Amino acid sequence: MSAPVTTPLQFRVTALDRTFDPAEYVCAVGGQGTDRSARRHKENTRAPLEHIVHRSSAMSAILRDVEKIAPIDVTVLLLGENGTGKELLAQAIHELSPRAGRPFVAINCPAIPETLLESELFGHEKGAFTGALQQTLGKIGDADGGTLFLDEIGDMPSAMQVKLLRFLQSQVIERVGNSRPKQVDVRIVCATNQDLAQQIAQGRFREDLFYRINQVALNVPPMRQRDGDAVFLANHFLKRFAAEFAREARAFTPEALRKIDEWPWPGNVREIQNRVMRAVIMAAGPVLSAADLGLATPGHVDNLVNLRQARQRAEAEVLQQALTQTGSNLAQAAKLLGISRPTLYSLLKQHGFDALPRRRWTPARHTDRGASAPL
Repeated sequence: MSAPVTTPLQFRVTALDRTFDPAEYVCAVGGQGTDRSARRHKENTRAPLEHIVHRSSAMSAILRDVEKIAPIDVTVLLLGENGTGKELLAQAIHELSPRAGRPFVAINCPAIPETLLESELFGHEKGAFTGALQQTLGKIGDADGGTLFLDEIGDMPSAMQVKLLRFLQSQVIERVGNSRPKQVDVRIVCATNQDLAQQIAQGRFREDLFYRINQVALNVPPMRQRDGDAVFLANHFLKRFAAEFAREARAFTPEALRKIDEWPWPGNVREIQNRVMRAVIMAAGPVLSAADLGLATPGHVDNLVNLRQARQRAEAEVLQQALTQTGSNLAQAAKLLGISRPTLYSLLKQHGFDALPRRRWTPARHTDRGASAPL
């Protein structure tokens, strides 16, 4: 009779002179597999943060906080100036959470007329009002099982604040034209550039709603508090737009880099992105100057042609100083300059400050409803 065939595993167990326990082997191999899975999971959970370009310690701290709170189903309030990347952080919170496979729905509160905001949020039945040609679920219904991002919640009308508070307390919605309640499961992430404490003191924001949405708050730092990020981001956008638009731009002059580092960037990341994009598209050569970025002072511009250009550049610098002194608060900037807010908006648009989103203003006869502002 021939000797039994010995497998390598059996040989090793025999050599160790102990009984082989299949369960122990499965446990050992399974453990290694679990370790590899854990490593892959950890790498995957970092992925949503990889596209948030930064090198400053201030942003690194924020991203560490995002990793901590994302898996826990709490309401998050993101505080910070326009253009700091609050929506990107909201998306990262969603993608790092157990809700990642479900919808992420964003709504900009001041961008929707007050008369339509309720149906946009809660949905409506066909025929509920003029123009309601079909049933809609609403943004909250669309986000069922996922995350609803309420951008610029500080500008939400008072009447809608009451209805939102009721929903947050019950997780139940009623579509316009339908009194039957519907249970939904939605995580809320909010963002605002407003000082909500001041809004509460002025009667423009409900204190009970503030405490409901402020379970965890993150203060997103502006560019002027993010050392080294401006140059890092500018180089990132330079490479991105040069490839995207097939342009030859590949570097900044030393003077441009110095200006980028020193500029206060009132429009934050959006302003850097817009200035670099325009420069990449419009520049004549492969090396971008401070003038290409619109960061050169009048005294350093060689191609100053006439008095009109000099006046425009001086006006732009005054606007920049006002925005810097007021932390990009447009109402305060208008007051500092002695002009109306509509005039300020017109000047900002004229001088290319399109990185600052347009704010709605409230006529004096409606001041009881509060001013509106907009990521």
